[in-house]
Amino acid sequence: MKILIAEDDRVSRRVLEAGLLKDGHQVILAEDGAQAWQALQTDPTIPLAILDWNMPRFTGPEICQRARQIKTDQPPYLILLTSRDARQDIVSGLQAGANDYVIKPFDFDELRARVQVGERVVQLQSTLANRVKELEDALANVKMLQGLLPICLYCKKIRDDRNYWQQLDKYVAEHTEARFSHGICPECYEQVVKPQLDQYLDSGGTRPGAKG
Repeated sequence: MKILIAEDDRVSRRVLEAGLLKDGHQVILAEDGAQAWQALQTDPTIPLAILDWNMPRFTGPEICQRARQIKTDQPPYLILLTSRDARQDIVSGLQAGANDYVIKPFDFDELRARVQVGERVVQLQSTLANRVKELEDALANVKMLQGLLPICLYCKKIRDDRNYWQQLDKYVAEHTEARFSHGICPECYEQVVKPQLDQYLDSGGTRPGAKG
C-alpha cells in the first residue's frame, strides 16, 4: 500500500521508512507539513498518511483539517504521530480529522498494527465506493414507470403524456429497459385462435403446415 510519511525529524523519518518498506509498502516522504499537504493534493490516491504533529509550515492536525475538506469517495486514513499524550491533545487530534493517534516514542509493532487497521478501513471504503458506483450506474440505466397510467378498458392501449394511445408493449418498451417476445396464451388460443382456425378449416382451407 502507498503510505505518506510526514516527519521533520530525519532519524524518525528514516526509521518509519525502513520499517514500512520492509513490510512491503510504497513510501512517500515529506520533510514538513507543506510537502505533506502538497503530496496529498497532487496524488489523491494516497490511501494512508502518518503525520507528525509538530512540523514547520503546517502541523499534523492542520493537514488533517485540510484533507477532510476535500470531497472524495475514498478519503485518506490519517495517523497522527506525537509525544503529546494528554487526553485533551488526543481529543483535539481526533476532532481535527485524524483516524488514529500514536504516541512517541512508539513501538514499531504497535504502529504496524495500527497501519494494518488503516489498511482494512481503506479496503472497506474502496469496496463500498465501488458498490455505490455500481448502484449509481445501474440506476442511471433504469427507467421507471411512475404515476397513474390511463389504459383503455377494451383494447388495453396506454395514453401517453402527448395524449396519444399506444399499444401496451410499445409504451412499456419506450419507458423501461424491458423487451417483449410475442406468443399466445392458452386461454386466448381457445377463445380466439381456435375458433378462427376451425372456421377456416370448415370453409375448405387446409391447416397451416399440412401437405395437399
